[in-house]
Amino acid sequence: IIQEGGQIQFADQKQEFNKRPTKIGLRSLSRSISQSSTDSYSSVASYTDSSDDETSPRDKQQKNSKGSSDFCVKNIKQAVFGRREIEIAEQEMSALMALKKRAQGEKPLAGAKIVGYTHITAQTAVLMETLSALGAQCRWAACNFYSTLNEVAAALAESGFPVFAWKGESEDDFWWCIDRCVNVEGWQPNMILDDGGALTHWIYKKYPNMFKKIKGIVEENVTGVHRLYQLSKKFNNLYCCRESILDGLKKTTDMMFGGKQVVVCGYGEVGKGCCAALKAMGSIVYVTEIDPICALQACIDGFQLVKLNGVIWQVDIVTTCTGNKNVVTREHLGHMKNSCIVCNMGHSNTEIDVTSLHTPELTWERVRSQVDHVIWTDGKRIVLLAEGHLLNLSCSTVPTFVLSITATTQALALIELYNAPEGHYKQDVYLLPKKMDEYVASLHLPTFDAHLTELTDEQAKYLGLHKNGPFKPNYYRY
Repeated sequence: IIQEGGQIQFADQKQEFNKRPTKIGLRSLSRSISQSSTDSYSSVASYTDSSDDETSPRDKQQKNSKGSSDFCVKNIKQAVFGRREIEIAEQEMSALMALKKRAQGEKPLAGAKIVGYTHITAQTAVLMETLSALGAQCRWAACNFYSTLNEVAAALAESGFPVFAWKGESEDDFWWCIDRCVNVEGWQPNMILDDGGALTHWIYKKYPNMFKKIKGIVEENVTGVHRLYQLSKKFNNLYCCRESILDGLKKTTDMMFGGKQVVVCGYGEVGKGCCAALKAMGSIVYVTEIDPICALQACIDGFQLVKLNGVIWQVDIVTTCTGNKNVVTREHLGHMKNSCIVCNMGHSNTEIDVTSLHTPELTWERVRSQVDHVIWTDGKRIVLLAEGHLLNLSCSTVPTFVLSITATTQALALIELYNAPEGHYKQDVYLLPKKMDEYVASLHLPTFDAHLTELTDEQAKYLGLHKNGPFKPNYYRY
C-alpha cells in the first residue's frame, strides 16, 4: 500500500473494525462459482449473435436504462446475466458483505473518488458495489486483455458504474480504456486501487498534476508492489493458484495429469500452489528458481530443481509463475517436444516470448477459445494457452472465497488510507499491519463454523501479547 505517513494504525473513528466479529452464519450452500459461470456463459452465448460480437465496443453507441453512456462494455444487454453472477459471488463473500452492512451507515468513504484497475469479475463487482455503498465514487478498467467477464461488466455499467473493459481487448483498446477511465472532465481521483502498477504508472507519467492529488494507493499484486518497492509476497496466491491451474488446464486441453512431466518456472507463492496441485494429481514436477531460499524450499518439498534448458525437450507442460519477462524464450519454444502445452500463471503476458512466434515460417491455428497451435515447418506443434496471458483468469475461474479475503483487505485499506489524518502517512510503501490481516481472517472463519480459542489474561501476559492481537510480529512469515 502506498500511503502518506508512518505506520498504519486504525483511525479512532474506525475502532469498531478491530472488534471480533460475531458469527456471520452457517457455511454457505451456494452453487460453485465455476458452475455458475458455465451456466451463464451458455445463456449469454445463445443471447448474443455473432455479428454483434464482431463489432468493437468502441464503435458502439450504448446507453444503460438510466440514459448514461459513460462506459464501454461488450454488450449492455448482457447485464441481467452479469447480475446473476454477482449475486452468486456475494454468497461466498460473506466477510465483505458483513463489512458493507456494518459500515455503510457511517459512509467512511464519502468523498472518495477511486479509480480501479483490476480483473473485471463477479468478485470485483461485489467489491465495487461495497465501496459505493460506503460512499465512494468508482471508475474502473481491466488489468488484463482476456479476464473480463463481459456480462459482469455490463451489469456494472447498468448499475451506473463507469466501466471500460471487455474480453479480448487489443493493446490499443487496453490503454484507451485506462485513459477513458481516468481522463474525464470534472472528475479528479483521490485514491487508486491497482493490480500490477500499470494504472499508477500511467497517471504518474501522463497526468502528473492529477497524480499529485492522489491521497493513497492500494496495490494488490506482487508484481505491482515490486514496481513500487521490494515487499513481501501476497498471501493468497498460494490458495488461488493451487485450485485454478488444474481448472484452466483441464478446460482448455482435456488432458490427464497423471504421469505427465511438468516444469514450473518459479517457486514463490504462485509456483508453490501450482506445484502442489500438479503433484497431487500424479504429475512429475520440476522447478526452476533464481532465489536460493525458494529453491531450497522446493527441494525440501520433494521437487527436483533444474535449469529450464535441461528439461525443456522432455516435459509435457511448461508453466511460468515468476512475474518476470522472457522466462520462456524462442529458443526454449523451439526445443519443446511435439504437443507441449505452454501457459502462464504469473502476472503479465511477458513471461513467454509470444512475439517471437509471430513469424512467417510458423503457422498459427486456433483450436478453441484461448487455445492456439503454433506449428513449425517440420510439423511439430506446441499448444499455447491464452496467448501467454494469465491461464486461470483467461481460461477458468478462481475461488470466490479466496478473492473475498483480498477484496475485504482492499476495502479496509482504502478506508484506513482515506480517513487517516493529513500528514499521518508519508509518501512510502507500507505493509498491511498484522492486526488488519487478523481481522480479515476472523471475518471469514464463521463460514467454516470455526471457533477461535481465546487467551486467558495469564497466558497473554506470559506471551507478552494483547488478548485480541496482533498475535505475530510483522516479520513473521506464515
